[in-house]
Amino acid sequence: MRFITNYLVLASLLLLAGLLRGQADDSMQRFPEGVKESTYYVRETKGGPVSQPRVEPPNWWTGMADPALEILLYDTNIRDLQPSIDYKGVRIQQVTRLENPNYLFVTIEIGPGALPGSFPIRLLGTDGQELKRYNYELKARNGSASHVQGLSAADFIYLIMPDRFANGDRGNDEIKGMNQTGIQRDKIFFRHGGDLMGIIEHLDYLDDLGVTALWLNPVLENDQAYDSYHGYAITNSYGVDRRLGSNDLYRSLVQVSHERGMKVVMDVIFNHVGDQHWFIRDLPAHNWIHQDWPEFTRSNFRAPTLMDPYAAESDRLRMRDGWFDSHMPDLNQQQPQLANYLIQNSIWWAEFSGHDAYRIDTYPYPDQGFMADWARRLRAEFPRIGIFGEVWDHGPGIQSWFGENNPFRDGVNSHLPGLTDFQLNYAIHEALGREQGWTDGSARIYYTLAQDYLYEEAYNNVTFLDNHDLSRFFSTIGEDIAKYKSGIALLLTLRGTPMLYYGTEILITGSGGMFGEAGRRDFPGGWREDRNNKFTDKGRTPAEQDAFTYVRRLARYRRDNPVLQQGQLTQFVPENNIYVYFRHDQQKTVMVVYNSATQDAKVPTARYSERMAGFSRALDLATGTTLSQISELNVPAKSTLVLELMH
Repeated sequence: MRFITNYLVLASLLLLAGLLRGQADDSMQRFPEGVKESTYYVRETKGGPVSQPRVEPPNWWTGMADPALEILLYDTNIRDLQPSIDYKGVRIQQVTRLENPNYLFVTIEIGPGALPGSFPIRLLGTDGQELKRYNYELKARNGSASHVQGLSAADFIYLIMPDRFANGDRGNDEIKGMNQTGIQRDKIFFRHGGDLMGIIEHLDYLDDLGVTALWLNPVLENDQAYDSYHGYAITNSYGVDRRLGSNDLYRSLVQVSHERGMKVVMDVIFNHVGDQHWFIRDLPAHNWIHQDWPEFTRSNFRAPTLMDPYAAESDRLRMRDGWFDSHMPDLNQQQPQLANYLIQNSIWWAEFSGHDAYRIDTYPYPDQGFMADWARRLRAEFPRIGIFGEVWDHGPGIQSWFGENNPFRDGVNSHLPGLTDFQLNYAIHEALGREQGWTDGSARIYYTLAQDYLYEEAYNNVTFLDNHDLSRFFSTIGEDIAKYKSGIALLLTLRGTPMLYYGTEILITGSGGMFGEAGRRDFPGGWREDRNNKFTDKGRTPAEQDAFTYVRRLARYRRDNPVLQQGQLTQFVPENNIYVYFRHDQQKTVMVVYNSATQDAKVPTARYSERMAGFSRALDLATGTTLSQISELNVPAKSTLVLELMH
């Protein structure tokens, strides 16, 4: 009997060791050892002892366009206390008490006579005695010209996933007390150690490439037990994740970027937070999140239900109130205090850091009335601020519905100046993958651009070839360098504000982003132990150097020549697999010729005389060579010519 027992124990240990070894060898392992996927349950508002009191926003500024500020106080059993403030120019306007006894919301009015300085917020009992005190500070606004500069079609955005770009500070790789610690670069879903310092250390590289703006995937704390590296499950709305850096380091990144003439875009999420967010763990009110579902209900991700005149109400409800994932509670932006909290948080970060723009994640999923109010209030405080929202859907009509001043939104203005242009992304990929048909191939670019009348300003749309949620561009085109260069040429010469995903310039490959994660690989050379440093010419293969040089030439030309920024666009109907368009202004004319066929082509240019009249030569922007005659152009298969026309 003892032998059998010992045998079973040994067999169990061997089985467990095999399972653990298999898990250790699994690069797609999602959950750390001992961690299970979060489950849905209805959260109560019970309160209880508070170990870390909070005052949010942590400070504010005088001279804001909106004099009202709603301060969230979080401490043990403070809901029924009476707030008191004695500071010149500041008065309590309203007090709001919710279900949870640990929350008190105090709205103050900061009058024009209020000066920068500190004052106590005192909480009094029924007898008038002070029971709690919190110090609060009003600061002077930053009036520098570089503060919150905005974003425009003159910019070339570079998208960085901080955890995967470069590890500049090894000291923050392991933060004790956090739910997921350490780095494991051999596992796609685990942290790899990239941080803000790594980005700062490579600003020279980005400047040299021709980049004018950095878009960082979310940098705020994601103290989750799993899936914490990507940044889209916020757990502290006022703190940068310590594994990436600090609030002050983020502000320094913005400042040093501005000194180089580069801008910074902050990625924000209003649809959901991580289930370890401190206000989810101690919910202020039952309706703070959407939790009236009897069981976990995922969003159907169908944005068309919001404008579909025939949509079933149940489909519309599931789109709007369904959860993104079981560990991402869906926020209810119709709850007034939550709405104020989110809006003030964005205002706070812009004034605190001076960053220039916001990219809004999953834009269609939050309450659209809230999103309109958010943009209106942000633009009232920062008239120059750049804003673009992610609308990952199909059809220009659906995408454009979310843009500002859309006449089909029943008088509701979104105040959203820019959109992620998935429609042009689809069109470019089809043009690169198929020969031209009546509406197929390059003709799809033509038809997509022909519908730009749907937008208030199509040039504000952010164009791209891939991003953190998609397969890598070089992989989707079968690692064909001719198609690659054509894609880059189209991206950098068509209308809009172009964005390049990190590493695309050195031919990084990978399938899937949020679905396969291989599109989120580390930038080679960002870690000291990397064998090859792709940040340097010496570290790149000949093919990678060729790709990098091509991107840099066109990006720098675009940076230095307004014709590819705000210049007019004139396109000609594609014929015989040849798609031609022009960018032109008072100073210059750039001609772009794309051959979507699998054979080389000779292209007579007489058809395009209305834009070529008076020009006899051209500068090939990719090679730097001059074409002495342009009456007929030789265009290799799947290739694109980018020509500055010359007299």
